[in-house]
Amino acid sequence: MKLLLSNDDGVEATGLKALAAELEQIAQVVVVAPDRDRSGASNSLTLDRSLHPRTLPNGFVALSGTPTDCVFLGLNGLFPDHAQRVVSGINAGANLGDDVLYSGTVAAAMEGRALGAPSMAVSLARLAEEPLEHYATAAAVVRRMLTQDEPLVLAPRTVININVPNLPMDEIQGVRLTRLGHRGRAQQPMKVTDPRGNPGFWIGGIGEPEDGGPGTDFDAIRQHCVSVTPLQVDMTRYESFDLLSDWLTQLW
Repeated sequence: MKLLLSNDDGVEATGLKALAAELEQIAQVVVVAPDRDRSGASNSLTLDRSLHPRTLPNGFVALSGTPTDCVFLGLNGLFPDHAQRVVSGINAGANLGDDVLYSGTVAAAMEGRALGAPSMAVSLARLAEEPLEHYATAAAVVRRMLTQDEPLVLAPRTVININVPNLPMDEIQGVRLTRLGHRGRAQQPMKVTDPRGNPGFWIGGIGEPEDGGPGTDFDAIRQHCVSVTPLQVDMTRYESFDLLSDWLTQLW
């Protein structure tokens, strides 16, 4: 098996190192990741400047770009014949519900959508205000998924979004197939003043779960279970076709 690993927390992130160490035991692994924290970068590409890869002593490639840049160049320039899957993570914190719209971790996996096998995004989810320390658990979960006797075969352009509770492996209560929940409105931005007296804003915290009941990714984490949510790149809202079709006939 040949894997391309990336993330959005940066090439020095603890979660990325834990993931690489675990998966190197079962696969050929290359790592291309941002040279700094690019959390929240979503699917952005860098189009206004050149990108410069730098190989670190541990063999990881640091790139002066976004998570999407890293996977795009990893698949199309740096290691074009290497990857059969993209595995992104392990993110420092959950990517649940609406988080996937902003997540660079999920975006990196989505950039692997042209591969014949589904790509994976994996995150370590806090259960409370606690330090994130059980990256080994999340890495072991990914290894189990990649070494099943029956390989995972899904429709092309499918991404598997995995959230693992921040717990030792023996406290994980199982795995659940989930849908995305939804968060309520985000917190208000915080007003700040820089050292020169210029006013500014710091983006506020994420909203609390508004749709987080049974069957959602939020609920699985609350139940100390691994959440596995299949995502698709096609964002078309097909259920709205009939309504919009009738409405548009009045326009033209």
